[in-house]
Amino acid sequence: MLQRQRDFAQADGLIADGRDMGTVVFPAAHVKVFLTASAEERGQRRYQQLLDKGFDASLPALIEDIQARDERDSNRAVAPLKPADDATVIDSTDLTIEEVCEQVAGLVRKAGMI
Repeated sequence: MLQRQRDFAQADGLIADGRDMGTVVFPAAHVKVFLTASAEERGQRRYQQLLDKGFDASLPALIEDIQARDERDSNRAVAPLKPADDATVIDSTDLTIEEVCEQVAGLVRKAGMI
């Protein structure tokens, strides 16, 4: 699976997201962003997505699931959830999608990729 993921890097302009993209899959990427937000904010966002799609959801249960996943992923032996040493960490808790996109685009511009 790892090699299949890496094979996608052959195309110009690849954007990949995932919990181990910058540390394991694409360690030589020109731009690395570790996007995060509080579990409460991520739970709220997911809760709203589900409601918008007509699903019933429990906000406390979503937050608990997110916290448990973060804990598991942060402590796993293989490819733990952590920012790459050379990644820029962006905490999106209090940011709009547009603000996050502008920050990422700024990093890409600074790296001379666009």
